[in-house]
Amino acid sequence: MSQLQAILWDVDGTLAETERDGHRVAFNRAFEAKGLPWRWDEAHYGELLRVAGGRERLLHDMASRPDAPPLADERTRLARELHMSKNALFGQWLRASGTPLRPGVLPLMQQCREHGIRMGITTTTSRINLQALMQSALGPRWADWFAVVICGEDVQRKKPDPEVYQRALQALDLPPLAVVAIEDSPGGVAAARAADIPVVVTRSHYFAQATIEGAIAIGPGLHQREGWRPALRGTHGPVGLDDLQAWCSEMDSVSQFG
Repeated sequence: MSQLQAILWDVDGTLAETERDGHRVAFNRAFEAKGLPWRWDEAHYGELLRVAGGRERLLHDMASRPDAPPLADERTRLARELHMSKNALFGQWLRASGTPLRPGVLPLMQQCREHGIRMGITTTTSRINLQALMQSALGPRWADWFAVVICGEDVQRKKPDPEVYQRALQALDLPPLAVVAIEDSPGGVAAARAADIPVVVTRSHYFAQATIEGAIAIGPGLHQREGWRPALRGTHGPVGLDDLQAWCSEMDSVSQFG
């Protein structure tokens, strides 16, 4: 394992718990504003999260709705309109709610900055959604924290395709084993692993019980040391750079994460 040189962050579910009360509610308000009777409850939205990308999620859902537009171009146009409306509503929700980053995220980010470990964003979410979240969490100069930012608009194929991670590696000019991805979903893990990048999983609301294959470590969050596999030494303090490096060094000998 190379010395750790960069961390690549997923966004929704990983940096912040934005799906259930943020994106889902914004979609429902977009449906209402358009005069549509559709509503995504918590369970159905969890199923839709298997599809990466908001527009793609809308089109997937329309395929099983008898009251959706019958023609493909009409569905595409409606999905585009709904997604734009939903993004605006999501931004309003973020500004009103002040949704924080998940516990443990900011301390690890600050440690990266202090030790010269570069960071990147690798997400399927829209840039406007990312900007709204990061401005709320880190302020107007949030982009200064990251060496590379790749969003859904920047790739042709979304997770679980590895394109977002391949582009990040190219921009950073680093080999995969010098990088760690932090993810929360099976699709995100699959994308990183397909790019040969080691992955640490912080379980989120919607993927708390999901089957995860190929991660070098899985745990409840970066804020605590209990509950991680492989286990962390000590019981106090958040997950730090030394822990990530240790997991990377051990990954070849930990068969269940190979």
